[in-house]
Amino acid sequence: MKITLAHSAGFCYGVRRAVKIAEDLANEGVSAVMLGPIIHNDAEIQRLGALGMETVDDPQEIPQGTAVVLRSHGETRETFSFLKTKGLEAVDTTCPNVSRIHRLVQQAEAEARRVIIIGVPNHPEVCATASWCKDPLVFQSADELCAYFSQHPDQAKKPFTMVSQTTSTQNLWRFCVENAKKLCTNIKFFDTICNATYTRQAEAQRLAQENDAVIVIGGRNSANTKQLYQLCLASCSQTIWVENAEELDVSQFAPGACVAITAGASTPAWIIKEVFDKMNTENMEIEESFAELLEKSIKTLHTGEKVTGIVTAITPTEIYVDLGTKHAGYIPVDELTDDPTVKAEDMVKVGQEIEVVVVRVNDAEGVVSLSKKRLDSVKSWDDVEQACEDHTTIEGVVTEENKGGVVVSVKGVRVFVPASQTGIPRDQPMTELLKQKVKLRITEVNRARRRVVGSIRAVSAAERAEKAAEVWNNIEEGKHYHGVVKSLTSYGAFVDIGGVDGMVHVSELSWSRIKHPSEVVNPGDEVDVYVISFDPERKKISLGMKDHSQDPWAMFTEQYHVDDTANVRIVKLMTFGAFAEVVPGVDGLIHISQLADHRIDKPADVVAEGDMVDVKITEIDYDRKKISLSIRALLDEAQRTDAGEEDAVVASSDGETTEVAPDFAEEATEE
Repeated sequence: MKITLAHSAGFCYGVRRAVKIAEDLANEGVSAVMLGPIIHNDAEIQRLGALGMETVDDPQEIPQGTAVVLRSHGETRETFSFLKTKGLEAVDTTCPNVSRIHRLVQQAEAEARRVIIIGVPNHPEVCATASWCKDPLVFQSADELCAYFSQHPDQAKKPFTMVSQTTSTQNLWRFCVENAKKLCTNIKFFDTICNATYTRQAEAQRLAQENDAVIVIGGRNSANTKQLYQLCLASCSQTIWVENAEELDVSQFAPGACVAITAGASTPAWIIKEVFDKMNTENMEIEESFAELLEKSIKTLHTGEKVTGIVTAITPTEIYVDLGTKHAGYIPVDELTDDPTVKAEDMVKVGQEIEVVVVRVNDAEGVVSLSKKRLDSVKSWDDVEQACEDHTTIEGVVTEENKGGVVVSVKGVRVFVPASQTGIPRDQPMTELLKQKVKLRITEVNRARRRVVGSIRAVSAAERAEKAAEVWNNIEEGKHYHGVVKSLTSYGAFVDIGGVDGMVHVSELSWSRIKHPSEVVNPGDEVDVYVISFDPERKKISLGMKDHSQDPWAMFTEQYHVDDTANVRIVKLMTFGAFAEVVPGVDGLIHISQLADHRIDKPADVVAEGDMVDVKITEIDYDRKKISLSIRALLDEAQRTDAGEEDAVVASSDGETTEVAPDFAEEATEE
């Protein structure tokens, strides 16, 4: 037969830690007892009992001066209070994952949120968790959760916090979350399923699909072993649950069958080995591989050590890593990367192998804090030094601003960029760069002092020079560009057309007469321009914005003719008259003699720039494109009309008529 051992079989770090603490106390001769079985495996509890570590079920039976070893599943708040009152020393072997759940439910209680626990109601872990908060709800399935809220619809809007028993399955948790989201309007979710449990279950399911039979080893009262058995049975009909080698009947397996072996978190290595020995009499190769696995599981980690593990879970705050040791590894999100714009899910995936460095080892809790960004930082120093030598461009994220400039994180290496090298004008704040991804060049590296200086402006200048060269290589008269207005002067606007600035003269900004470019554009505006002329030697480009497809003179001649009346805008005053805009781009002259029906000294006596006046078109020079306008002509017409009305025959009440002659007509003639 081909026998495959699950890498995750046997003690998890929490159980191993609890057993190790109990063993050490027994070997040191400390007077101590276990308050209930510290793990769910009768054979291991009997072994510890043989070492002198007895089990006591009732805390009242514990004599004074005796240390009390508390189970890995956690203990109730009441038990801790009782032991403290009696002055008994509590040796807490609670699994760190369970301790985290206790903190979460206490926090929920402080926030006046009711706790929902997904798990087996009478399980020691669930009972302990429930004691650390007020009036919790415990559901063993999604159906139970839905039934409760159907019977208590008034609870839907109340605040809840939902956690899970560490040995639950992801499927059950997912179903409960999906239903809770539909039923509750104010609920927080914390996926507290143990990562070791998740890894063990995933591996067991895979082995069940790949093999002819599966042996699940573990105590009958072990919840996680029960979950393993059920998951494997769903994929492999020949799944067998045994507590030890004595229960195993090897004859039930067909010759040449592929058999996988897995074990619950409370199953000690010696029981697993007994099962191996019984499965294969020629088991030297198996014994060696098992010994290697066991040695790896008890490997000691040291701060600063580089290790490799497998990502088992990703949460909003931490990334859990299976190091294959007795410790549970985790990477805080802020130790994953210095780039605040990157999400953890985009950097790592569950099942991915990852290399990290050990930051802190906590043997008491069986956890180890890891960092990826610190390892990346060490590797990045070489990249930064190489970039400085080769004058190459690298990318980083601006993480902070100070008086002298900004700090850019380049793969974990802090690079200082002086204010003069940021590319930001002096009158603008550098805060706009914060959390932005930028390109820069390294100008100085002092590894001994851990000092690195860079320049963002150098990259911008190089990119601009490259774009400018491309523009000059392809520029031609009449070519259109989409540009950005950079600055304004009294005589025009400078427009960046891609690395090169060209000028749009004020007369080329609009067909209408304007006094200043700001009447048409502002800095930062995106505009379409075309090349009027260019001088490669002097590096000057003249641009235009006016749309020449619409000829203003043609528009004027289509709309107006001689003797037509138009409403025009006075745009400029001269000593000899006033220019008025008839249509945008076409001006006409109102001679000083045509501004009024009487003599005036200067145009400003009767009109001002910006005034809208009615004029008569008296002459159009089509060849020279000039127009003569007159206000006086309209006034004369109005006077003649009034005079004509005064000459009208007026009928009297007795039928006689009287003719009135206009006296001013003679006066006008005399003048």
